[in-house]
Amino acid sequence: MAEFETLRYEERGAVAWVTLDRPGVLNAVNTTMQRELKEVWRTLRNTDTVRCVVLTGSGERAFTTGRDRSEALDVTQNLAARAPSRRAGFGSTDFHFDGNDDQIGPKSADLWIPVVAAVNGMACGGAFFLLGEADIIIASENATFFDPHVSSGLTAMYESVHMAHRMPFGEISRMALMGSHERLSARRAYEIGLVSEVLPLGDLAAQAKWIAESIASQPTLPLQATVRSLWMARELTRQQALDMGWAMIALGNQPQAREEGLRAFASGKRIPWRLR
Repeated sequence: MAEFETLRYEERGAVAWVTLDRPGVLNAVNTTMQRELKEVWRTLRNTDTVRCVVLTGSGERAFTTGRDRSEALDVTQNLAARAPSRRAGFGSTDFHFDGNDDQIGPKSADLWIPVVAAVNGMACGGAFFLLGEADIIIASENATFFDPHVSSGLTAMYESVHMAHRMPFGEISRMALMGSHERLSARRAYEIGLVSEVLPLGDLAAQAKWIAESIASQPTLPLQATVRSLWMARELTRQQALDMGWAMIALGNQPQAREEGLRAFASGKRIPWRLR
């Protein structure tokens, strides 16, 4: 994996750790980070060793606060100086939109390695492109979630769609429409099912490590076929997903891994487990 300017990348056994690394600006996503995130996800598609990814933010204050607004303001002002009739993000007409934020998530890059997001501190705005495409989200007790778009004169569109698949409609509506006036606590995020576990900040990385290593200890193809099945269940109708089930089973159920699992069960070998 290449060296990055805005990310830290490390492989620990079969787990890749991807850390958003701009703590001085609360890990805000600039164009360089957009490009580097896409590069990470696309490169991981070719790995034979990584079976799970942990995605987190540098420092204790923020997972990410989304789009780097200082950079966005510079782009808007420069565009206005060159072409007063155009708006940032659009080409010659409003039919030519180039958002780029919609390319930073793992699923948008066609990556089906399981992703565990460990949210430390603030997660807002563009953070939801990443959280919306994670498979498991855990959070520290100081984590907060909010979407400031409408308070900044912007439409909360893509973020709302991503979160509408993870949160009850009333909750995402309240978060999108309240803007910067209200933040969702980690405990409330747990209550509505956005995150599966809330931990003291000092325990977040260790728990992410245990979850990811537990996932990564299992065979690659069954894991990825299961991730695909879960997302098909979310995005297709029930019957469409069931009709595609044979393909996931054919691709994921590999004879050698299946035989090893059956032999381990028959021998009485059991995996040590924890109760949550």
